[in-house]
Amino acid sequence: MPTFFSQLIDVRVYHFWKKKTNRKHLWLRNNGSTISSQLIGNSLVVLVLFIGVKTSDEIFAFILDGKLFKALASLLDTPIFYLAVYGLRKHFGLKGSEKLNY
Repeated sequence: MPTFFSQLIDVRVYHFWKKKTNRKHLWLRNNGSTISSQLIGNSLVVLVLFIGVKTSDEIFAFILDGKLFKALASLLDTPIFYLAVYGLRKHFGLKGSEKLNY
């Protein structure tokens, strides 16, 4: 269930920034949506697993560690994301802000 909520938030935040930036700043959409949704998903999982078992300080530390790890992973995957978009745009012959019509 936490995965469902975090994915829903990821999609909503991504499209919010896509509209706000007029389809520009892919790095912002990718990182902003992933980092915010992973914080919520990670927090829910940690809370469900450890409330009543661990202290609030330990729970907070788990959430912070998960947040930092996932934020770092999101930032590191940005160049890969750009390469994938570049490759797909080249494969489909898209120019500028042109998009696929499906």
